Amino acid sequence: MKILIIEDERALRESIQKYLDYQGHVCETAEDFRAAKEKIQRFDYDCIVVDIGLPYGSGLEIVKELKNMESKAGIIIISAKNSLDDKLTGLESGSDDYITKPFHLSELNARINAVLRRRSFGGNKVIAFNEIKLNTDAQQVTVNDKAIELTDKEYRLLEYFLVNQRRALSKNAIAAHVWGDNYEFLDNYDFIYTHIRNLRKKLVEAGSGDYIKTVYGSGYRLTDN
Repeated sequence: MKILIIEDERALRESIQKYLDYQGHVCETAEDFRAAKEKIQRFDYDCIVVDIGLPYGSGLEIVKELKNMESKAGIIIISAKNSLDDKLTGLESGSDDYITKPFHLSELNARINAVLRRRSFGGNKVIAFNEIKLNTDAQQVTVNDKAIELTDKEYRLLEYFLVNQRRALSKNAIAAHVWGDNYEFLDNYDFIYTHIRNLRKKLVEAGSGDYIKTVYGSGYRLTDN
């Protein structure tokens, strides 16, 4: 999943990013209000972790802007304050959860996963499409209940397709979601074709239907039609 971390404390920001990267997420960061505002206006995210106290503005204003944009991202507020009023303000502004510093990274990760399940999968740990099943907790994919081995990028691609099944996804959207900020520095999207070809091959060889279809002039779609 693609996550934006908005935190001005460099050490904390980098430790969160490193930990979540290791958990298999695509993580981007913003160190202040201005950078965060630019990020949310340019990119879509599955979850946004935002500190209330930011240089040049408040994290609560970021939350309000996301709501005005009708963003589908899950939102978790982090703050050094531990008062009921601050927590209620954060939740009433539109956030999904609130965590107080200091916290264990494992706790933050658990809360992120819970928010993502509620937002994207209706609370389910398993996303299914016909004979394909993806377990978000174990990060395991099965076809006809038989596990298959995927690379990190192939897993992220399949997860993105399953969350957006039957929707046409542009190459630009796929690259931004799976590869993060780095996609902007690439000359072309040939690498997407290569990863999708390999993913399709593994799924079909495991007994799945060939569901990932090319949408002419646009991108790709996961569909059984």
